[in-house]
Amino acid sequence: MTPMSSTPDPVIDAHLAVALDALLSEQSVTRAAARLHTSPAAMSRTLARLRRVLQDPLLVRAGQAMVPTPRAQALREEAAEVVHRLGALLTPGASVDPAALRGTFTLQTADLIGAALAPGMMRLARQEAPGVSLRFRAEELEAGPALRDGRIDLEVGSIDHVDPETQVEELVTLRMAAAVRPGHPLIEGALTPERLAAAEHVVVSRRGRFTGPLDTALAELNLHRRVAVALPSHMAALALASRSDVVCLIPTAPAGAAPSPLTDTATALGLRLLDIPVPLPPLTIGMAWHPRHAADGGHRWLRDTVRRTLAAPDRSTT
Repeated sequence: MTPMSSTPDPVIDAHLAVALDALLSEQSVTRAAARLHTSPAAMSRTLARLRRVLQDPLLVRAGQAMVPTPRAQALREEAAEVVHRLGALLTPGASVDPAALRGTFTLQTADLIGAALAPGMMRLARQEAPGVSLRFRAEELEAGPALRDGRIDLEVGSIDHVDPETQVEELVTLRMAAAVRPGHPLIEGALTPERLAAAEHVVVSRRGRFTGPLDTALAELNLHRRVAVALPSHMAALALASRSDVVCLIPTAPAGAAPSPLTDTATALGLRLLDIPVPLPPLTIGMAWHPRHAADGGHRWLRDTVRRTLAAPDRSTT
């Protein structure tokens, strides 16, 4: 067994590295002190400490000036590099260059939101971060724990869980509209609550529920709609509405606002959007993430990409 040394290991001090770089660059205690915003007396004490640690005088008098020793000359470039790397290490993550990002970001969204986000986000990734891939997952995981343990990086949708550590940002507030095929009987004439209730409906529910806010609003008028089918995804419901006379509710932009990217799929299927003649609560779309990603530059780019895509959707082919 090797005997333990009685000499303690030197303590690594980043301040010494910064002082060494300043002293070797300036070759003057006074100028090095001014560079680091300290006093010449304090810098003299730091030089003395560096001399003890490195067992070399480092800077010696030569007339009115100070000149570096051979050891100091050998350390000059290395000290500058160490200080540069320390600066990069302590730079906030927001300064990341998207072009340097590599890896995959995983987003959990409803299928309609994923379809709305994917084209615009892919276009921005191609332009700004070609080393990034995007993975969209269905709403199959409990978002709070999935964000916490890193199975997903970002949740986008109607954020209905409230975890103390989860950070949430509201993105857009939407209203509900009725999507129907061209030539649907509801297109002709005024759409009244009675006509809407009399039509067959498809509802979207991951849990298989047949009722929602529209049923509550109709019940206040003593009306009841017929739900012909419940489907787990908006894409399937919209496809059914495009081939039958069922009515499908879909989130869209408020009246007078710019078109919502969430309606692009309905438009692509040739569906018509009708105003619902009863008041329904608005739908708020937001994004949620774990706070460990709050200051990460790559994750900041991801969140900004979601914002930009929802604000100005890309409608060109990618």
